[in-house]
Amino acid sequence: MKKVIGIFVLGLLAFNTYSCRETEEKETVIVKEEQVKDEREGILERTAKKVDNEVNKEIDEEIDRIGDDN
Repeated sequence: MKKVIGIFVLGLLAFNTYSCRETEEKETVIVKEEQVKDEREGILERTAKKVDNEVNKEIDEEIDRIGDDN
């Protein structure tokens, strides 16, 4: 009887040890490449132009909202 209980306990420990292992997950990396029109400009210059365009649009909208005094 002690052998049966001992084997059962060892089997239970082995099952718990095996079932608690973490499964290995593979990560997928997606890289977005962008075509550069002018290779002399760096990423900071291109980003600054995009930000300038957005700020100019917001300024124009605010001017239109306020109206022209003339």
